[in-house]
Amino acid sequence: MANLTVVTGFFLMGFSNTWELQVLHAILFLLIYMVALMGNLLIFTLISLDGKLHTPMYFFLKNLSFLDFGLISVTVPKSIVNSLSNNYSISFWECVSQLYLMMLFAASELFLLTVMSYDRYVAICQPLPYEVIMNSETCVKMVAASWLTGGLFGVLYTVSIFTLPFCGSKNTHQFFCDVPAMLSISCSDSHLAVDVTLVLTFCLGISCSIYIIISYIHIISNVPKIPNKESRSKAFSTCLPHLIVFIFFTTTSETAYLMNPQESYPGLDLLLSMFYIVVPPALNPVIYSLRNKDMKTALRKLISWKYFSGGLIPKFFP
Repeated sequence: MANLTVVTGFFLMGFSNTWELQVLHAILFLLIYMVALMGNLLIFTLISLDGKLHTPMYFFLKNLSFLDFGLISVTVPKSIVNSLSNNYSISFWECVSQLYLMMLFAASELFLLTVMSYDRYVAICQPLPYEVIMNSETCVKMVAASWLTGGLFGVLYTVSIFTLPFCGSKNTHQFFCDVPAMLSISCSDSHLAVDVTLVLTFCLGISCSIYIIISYIHIISNVPKIPNKESRSKAFSTCLPHLIVFIFFTTTSETAYLMNPQESYPGLDLLLSMFYIVVPPALNPVIYSLRNKDMKTALRKLISWKYFSGGLIPKFFP
């Protein structure tokens, strides 16, 4: 633990050495962040206010929006400030907090996406006992388990990374404190705890992927059996975006984490990290709201002030 008193901070990687490109990066990141911020807060608000959206599917979607908001807020604002100030330093404890929160939100989102696939499986393949299986207590327990899992992985990664010695360069090849970036600047050749955590993460990620694939095989095979054409279309519109987001999120993150930190390419690292840290939180609100009839109806009701004229009190559980 001696390194905790020696290391005072690190230097994050910028997207360019040219001031004009730094400003351009800051503007682009700010636009993406504002889209993610407004989109996820809008989804959270609509689901909380509209009683018709107090169902398990939208309860999980509301939690996904909160996780997306947290995930992008941990990394992007700091990167924007760094680009505008031309100062890429980050203190030791800021780095610790950033890594922990990033892993908390990312791991929680992975398991929440798995829970959402189970919810869609029960809704489409077992519609009659759906309300009994996916009751309020079960939904809350599933979300709590996702958060606890994320917190556990956050602690494992944070402790295993920041107990390593950092006696060389403090320049990370990433715009935030990520696991591969921190490993690449550690002067220790042995990091068993990190390797064990990575293996555990990979195994659990594969398990979630297999479960989701099996769930969607059952879902796809049962959708044609739904007699109502509108119901079939709704089933595809809610399931396919979920599958796309999951594949996008897992493939990019696993690629980044399985690469050898000593043989990685900074440009590729930056690109991959944007695909699993920046893009999904901004993309999810678009995918889940623009093609969703219920969300559009809730938005029109919100704009017409029907919530306030009716004295509706927000609810936060299904």
